[in-house]
Amino acid sequence: MSTRDQILELKKRIGASVIGQEEVIDQLLIALLANGHLLMEGLPGLAKTRTIKTLAANLESEFSRIQFTPDLLPSDITGTEIYTGEAGGGKFVFQNGPIFGNLILADEINRAPAKAQAALLEAMEERQVTVAGTTHKLPDLFLVLATQNPIEQEGTYPLPEAQMDRFLLHVFVGYSNDEDERKILRLVRGEDAGAKNGDSAKVPAQGVFDARKEVLAVQVSDTVEKYMVAIIAATRRPGDFKQSKLSEWIKIGASPRGTLALDRGARAHAWLEGRDSTTPDDVKAVVHGCLRHRIILSYEAEAEGITKDAVLDEVIKQVAVP
Repeated sequence: MSTRDQILELKKRIGASVIGQEEVIDQLLIALLANGHLLMEGLPGLAKTRTIKTLAANLESEFSRIQFTPDLLPSDITGTEIYTGEAGGGKFVFQNGPIFGNLILADEINRAPAKAQAALLEAMEERQVTVAGTTHKLPDLFLVLATQNPIEQEGTYPLPEAQMDRFLLHVFVGYSNDEDERKILRLVRGEDAGAKNGDSAKVPAQGVFDARKEVLAVQVSDTVEKYMVAIIAATRRPGDFKQSKLSEWIKIGASPRGTLALDRGARAHAWLEGRDSTTPDDVKAVVHGCLRHRIILSYEAEAEGITKDAVLDEVIKQVAVP
């Protein structure tokens, strides 16, 4: 089985367990292939956690779940040094926290205050954890898959912009259509009755590493490069588009991480489509997920009920392909 066939098999298995969320599954695989972290936002009960757990169940990996709560401490995430006592030689030994896994489910990440959220910053960016002056390297396969409830809900703490910027993709999870809702009913009935999807072998982690090498080999033309940079520039200098309301809507544009995210996401999307070079359509396919958490809207835009997705739609409309 080829590397791409392994990843498509993984996509098929997730799709069999998570009904009606094809776009979310695609974004999840793009994050996996691009070696970036994913933030999933949606109301409770929309299969955010199920999607991530299904990925972990079908991929050869160590899965860790961190339930974010208001009383969560940074050491509950990173781990801490413990004293072994006289019998253990009377020394301090570092005990790994749940962050030392391959797939890390940060469940309801915005229900913990900033102190606990910040414990993920070094891990997500540097792929390491520093405790008591000692740095501990994280596994080669390391992915933070976070879920959050809409910030309008009770008991939530908005993620700081610096932390949002460390997620490669920000994905919204919506309701399924009526037909998919019926399929969900049947699926859960079968699971309640003890039905199983079979004991298929897990996709090996090496398959992910091989796929990432192939994604890195996907070609990006000068035209596509200029298009990505032009999109980012439009969020930073919206005043250049006099015929549009972008300058009234955008307060702060995307950081350089936005440019890098577009590049990595577009290459992963092209690879999933079976191509060895990117096109502007690949950029358009990932632009919302890559940038919706990297732009800050003005007060006027929020007052008018303008969403970030609507602003990005306007950016795509205004920026011409070179």
